[in-house]
Amino acid sequence: MDRSTALIVVDVQQGFDEARYWSPTARRNNPGCEANVAALIEEWRARGRPVVYVRHDSDEDVSPLRPDQPGNAFKPEVTGEPDLLVSKQVNSSFYGEPDLDAWLRERGISSFALCGLTTNHCVETTARMGGNLGYDVLFVLDATATFDREGPDGEVVTAEEITRATAASLHGEFATVVKTADLIGG
Repeated sequence: MDRSTALIVVDVQQGFDEARYWSPTARRNNPGCEANVAALIEEWRARGRPVVYVRHDSDEDVSPLRPDQPGNAFKPEVTGEPDLLVSKQVNSSFYGEPDLDAWLRERGISSFALCGLTTNHCVETTARMGGNLGYDVLFVLDATATFDREGPDGEVVTAEEITRATAASLHGEFATVVKTADLIGG
């Protein structure tokens, strides 16, 4: 990983603490996610690497991520000013303002580490699109979290099962799945 590898922190917002909104069971995995995100931010800043924050500014009437709601704010672990703040209303960080792809390319950045919320939605979509755009994507699995979800058959799929499926689908195809410890120090 070179000095120009960016860190992209996706949607680590307070609205994801409203678990009942996101899951029929109100159960989330990986309670260490935010601490790992904070460690990655600290590491990137210490090494002078670019840091990008992405914020979901929902336009849905009842979403806790609406700009006029307290849940729109970043969680306390997301500290300091980023090199770029992207605002989006869809799953992919590449469909936001300002244009993430243009910003990365203008700076000659061809790789990024990706973390945030939720594993199987905005983080995974950003990884897939980044891979399709030719970026070298490091998907920091233990710096993501998701919720139990109900499948189309009415059965609940656990957050852990969803996370394993995301990792298996992405690794070697759209991204390299790594852990926070793989990117800290050294």
